[in-house]
Amino acid sequence: MTQTVQNPKIRHALSVTRDADFAQWFQQVVSEAEMAEESGVRGCMVIKPWGYGIWERIQKIMDAAIKEAGVDNCYFPLFIPLSYFAKEADHVDGFAKEMAVVTHHRLIADGKGGLVPDPEAKLEEPLIVRPTSETVIGAAMSRWVQSWRDLPLMVNQWANVVRWEMRTRMFLRTSEFLWQEGHTAHADRADAMVETLRALEMYRDFAENVLAMPVVAGEKPENERFPGAVATYSIEAMMQDGKALQAGTSHYLGTGFAEAAGIRYQSKEGQQELAHTTSWGTSTRMIGGVIMTHGDDDGLRVPPAIAPHQIIILPMLREDDGDEALLAYCEEIRRALLKHSALGEPVRVLLDKRAGKATQKRWGWVKKGAPIILEIGGRDAAGGMVSAVRRDRLWKEDGKVNFVAQTRDDFIAAAAAELESIQASLYAEATARRDANITRGLTTLDELATFFSDDKRYPGWVELNWSRPTGAALEKVVEQLKALKLTIRNTPLDAAPAEGLCPFTGEPAVERIYVARAY
Repeated sequence: MTQTVQNPKIRHALSVTRDADFAQWFQQVVSEAEMAEESGVRGCMVIKPWGYGIWERIQKIMDAAIKEAGVDNCYFPLFIPLSYFAKEADHVDGFAKEMAVVTHHRLIADGKGGLVPDPEAKLEEPLIVRPTSETVIGAAMSRWVQSWRDLPLMVNQWANVVRWEMRTRMFLRTSEFLWQEGHTAHADRADAMVETLRALEMYRDFAENVLAMPVVAGEKPENERFPGAVATYSIEAMMQDGKALQAGTSHYLGTGFAEAAGIRYQSKEGQQELAHTTSWGTSTRMIGGVIMTHGDDDGLRVPPAIAPHQIIILPMLREDDGDEALLAYCEEIRRALLKHSALGEPVRVLLDKRAGKATQKRWGWVKKGAPIILEIGGRDAAGGMVSAVRRDRLWKEDGKVNFVAQTRDDFIAAAAAELESIQASLYAEATARRDANITRGLTTLDELATFFSDDKRYPGWVELNWSRPTGAALEKVVEQLKALKLTIRNTPLDAAPAEGLCPFTGEPAVERIYVARAY
């Protein structure tokens, strides 16, 4: 991928640039934007108010879409009996290495000033800390589904899950993370597939129209399927370092989970039939995707749709008698803005009254990525003016912050349109970057190896012809790609028809795939 063009006149807010060290830049954005911090437990993070505020916005908007589809929210236990997993061998094998297990229910003093599990308090059956809820929800569905009249049964829960990761990174791969997981049961394959693809399209629409993050929706190869699934679909986003991020998945589970859990129903003809089930989920990983899609060398840039506060008003307080009039003027602006709507909701405005220099507070909000920042001094208030800067247009060519002075009334009248413009601008920028960094036309494995070994720091993705091998033939391809540190992302649903031969098998191609390095 093309490196960022640096203006030597600009002094950026972060000490590490994306070009210098993308991984370290990401960590610094998480810290400087006050998104999250380490918790003291490896792989677990404390999500701070700004980061959690973004997650709350994601929850609110997506939850509305989930409910609009006729899916009801519910909640299932954090602890799942081991025996539930034992019923589904393929599923448990996929998660076995990541499961956290509870074996005792009490601690006792060890006589050395510490605590140890009480041998007398060993559980009769170990409990698994929820890595995903197919098994426990399947058990509930077996009780709730009796007749064809009970189908489709569609539920969702917002919860935390635990998967004991060895290599962790906040908002990308943590041992504990927040997510939503939808689970549905249907009378037949056709109805279940409609739901699987509906959820996939919901995620695509959400990523692009809410997160301003362009994605490719498609089917994962056999080796990348959710454990026990018949088919897995994903949305894949390109990060600024050219790597792919899987931002959401939807799975058609067939009847395997239903058979293991006993989800049977009496058909209209009076026969006992197995239900066809699906599951689909997204997580706080979406926030990591937002950071790596929209962040710049000054910190985060938050799309207005998910910004907890879209407009920040910063009065330049002097700690004297003039502050009262200045704050009153700022409050008038805040109240006026609240009467306007942008992106389908009332504008969200924060008047930052905290003590401290306005410039220091400004850079704090710049790093957090607030879409619009107003700085207002005593003279502005006296003259009915404001100075506003858009976070996506932070700098002038001369290296100065791009504040635009305008009347209060003009700013208020245009604020909603400006927020919508920022949302569209971020999406357009990310889409142009992604499309410019998808390479087509490679026809051999040697060409693929050369492309990814030519000392390119930002190689992007490659679209290849694919013969859809399975079994041992697919395993061979996976090993070839692994040697290049590559993975198959998905088969795009909207790809052009395939022509030519598959570079891996030499057989006629039946579809196209994306290959990339990935998170």
